[in-house]
Amino acid sequence: MSKEVNDPEALQRHGFVVRKERLYGWLITLAALVTILVTVGIVLSLIGRAVTFWSAISPIDFFTGTDWSPIINNAYGVLPLVSGTLLVTIFSAVIALPIGLGAAVYLSEYASDRARSILKPALEILAGVPTVIYGYMALVYITPLFQGLLPISIPLLPAWVPVLPEVTATIPSLRTFNVLSASIVVGIMIIPMVSSISEDALRSVPDSLREGAYGLGSTKFDVSMKIVVPAATSGIVASYVLAISRAIGETMAVTMAMGMSPQMPYFPDVLRNLAESSQTITAAMVQIAGADSLGGVTYEAMFALGLTLFGITLAMNLLAELVRRRFQEEY
Repeated sequence: MSKEVNDPEALQRHGFVVRKERLYGWLITLAALVTILVTVGIVLSLIGRAVTFWSAISPIDFFTGTDWSPIINNAYGVLPLVSGTLLVTIFSAVIALPIGLGAAVYLSEYASDRARSILKPALEILAGVPTVIYGYMALVYITPLFQGLLPISIPLLPAWVPVLPEVTATIPSLRTFNVLSASIVVGIMIIPMVSSISEDALRSVPDSLREGAYGLGSTKFDVSMKIVVPAATSGIVASYVLAISRAIGETMAVTMAMGMSPQMPYFPDVLRNLAESSQTITAAMVQIAGADSLGGVTYEAMFALGLTLFGITLAMNLLAELVRRRFQEEY
């Protein structure tokens, strides 16, 4: 030991290792600081230009207005864009979340190792398809398909209840650009995110919980649905939030499939909104950025929209963090 301590070469090697580890620590810290600074820079740039916009347009008119037509009518009400974004997000989540979770349960609990090694990469290929391809598929294939199937009426209350009148909701024939096709393609796009993250969360559940349930006579389905899924709730919720955030921020697919006609949703005939054209916040930003003349209030509106979108996604991520902390299990 004393010989090694007094060995100049050993001391030199030790000093080199210490300096190398210190350099690695600085590089990792620098990488973390860069990500934080980039985020802060984006937020500050959005806030600065958004404040300029709100100095010309009242924030109350912006957040409560029901007409968005900045180029033609100088109307800057953001509610039609928010409603269009939420429509696509909600209906795409209805498609993607159950399918993605079902695929995750199959891959984690039912599939063999060979099947998992084939199916999981094949499923994740969907995440690598360019979004413009999804928009093209919606416009050329999905919309004509549903135009041949619609209109249809869906009963909302059972017709056999004698004391209640029959209540139905009707989906009329689809327009060329519509919410339904956009929701379908966005839902398909976010399925890999839900399934991949959820499957990782399910597989992280200890086998001892499964074995204990099997020892009590539970079936595989009961173990999957009543033991494994509740134990992985925090990871599943995280996958849901990430997927929904992805849907909120989607641009090209919804622009091609949904169009650029912002309008307030129809009530109470909610399903009618699926057949109509609308516009999301991201599509409106693209429209402003692609205008012939950039500058003035209309150009500054793009930053106000970006800040609004950032606020929506931030609120969702904070909610997801609260849910994660509430249901997170420690094994």
